[in-house]
Amino acid sequence: MNLHEYQAKELLKKYNVPVQEGIAVDTVMAAEEAYRQIKNDTGNNFAVVKAQIHAGGRGKGKIQGKEQRGVAVGKSLEDISNITKNILGGTLVTIQTGAAGKKVNKVLIAQDVYYPGPNPVKEFYLSILLDRTKGQNVIMYSTEGGMDIEEVAHKTPEKIFKEWVFPGGGLPGFQARKIAFNFGLHGEAFKNCVKFVTNLYNAYVGLDCSMVEINPMFKTADEKIIAVDCKMNIDENALMRHPDVAAMRDVFEEDPTEVEAGQYNLNFVKLDGNVGCMVNGAGLAMATMDMIKLSGGEPANFLDVGGTANAQTVEAGFKIIMKDPNVKAILINIFGGIVRCDRVAAGVIEAYNKLGNIQIPIIVRLQGTNAEEAKKLIDESGLKVQSAIQLSEAAELVRRAVA
Repeated sequence: MNLHEYQAKELLKKYNVPVQEGIAVDTVMAAEEAYRQIKNDTGNNFAVVKAQIHAGGRGKGKIQGKEQRGVAVGKSLEDISNITKNILGGTLVTIQTGAAGKKVNKVLIAQDVYYPGPNPVKEFYLSILLDRTKGQNVIMYSTEGGMDIEEVAHKTPEKIFKEWVFPGGGLPGFQARKIAFNFGLHGEAFKNCVKFVTNLYNAYVGLDCSMVEINPMFKTADEKIIAVDCKMNIDENALMRHPDVAAMRDVFEEDPTEVEAGQYNLNFVKLDGNVGCMVNGAGLAMATMDMIKLSGGEPANFLDVGGTANAQTVEAGFKIIMKDPNVKAILINIFGGIVRCDRVAAGVIEAYNKLGNIQIPIIVRLQGTNAEEAKKLIDESGLKVQSAIQLSEAAELVRRAVA
């Protein structure tokens, strides 16, 4: 589950990770009040307005139809008000959103961290994620933080450092010090960086994150280390342990069909292909998607209805798949182990009759318990549904449907 920047920062503060303070708002009036509060707290006229969407590249992204960027600095109440008006309710297009962009429902009014002081400021990059190849968490970091980190990774990969952490024992002190040393820090900034990285790692583990990215990790003029931005993904399988985090879910940032599928306990991921597929079991779903590609099509989705598929789940799956205008055919591939194939076939027939007027080819491949009975039910239903028992038969039917 993805979190907004302001949500992630609130969680980091619970683990004593210093952050750029701010106030999330959804109206211009609230933005003005937030600016007054921040100005009063800091004594600084400058503040930052940051669009809150689940995507990176906000600083370079623009609001559709405007020259307004997704992150902008204001130095007066009028500035903050105008920037907020331009961003709120607009569609922000970034390198990660694609041309469609994402609607901005909230902005974060944040403190300016570039205040003058005795020492130069500096931006760094730091992220923590799981390296599945090694079975260890890896801390990736660079002295070249900021908006162009993707370009840094592409053109100068030698500037990206990696530190693997052996699971189960937390982040050892020597590794935290090594990271601070590679950042080129010393004195008070070095000590603060060691604390920052250690506490951030504790947050990553404690919150069951799948990824935490701080860009930039910022050294202030008075040698503090703070998180100016934060992207955080939580492992959805662990949300049962974090009801407070689960409550932060923003369904408006998610694909509507995926949200709907979740309401029926369907595992659904929308893709860009032309063949919708409905399968029971993740492994079979992956194999089915491969089969679709080998047959000349492209999978339009990943949809796992689970091991107890019935008429209701099949009908829900049908409705969700058919909302995609790119779908030219639907392949239902069910292995009847726990669930009987004839029950699935009855569900397909019932769902088909309820939906009515289905113009695209539907291919049903049922194998396992009562597969022959299921094929007979479908063949004798009078519906425009093509049945198969062997995977090769289904593949040939898919090939014809997308030819």
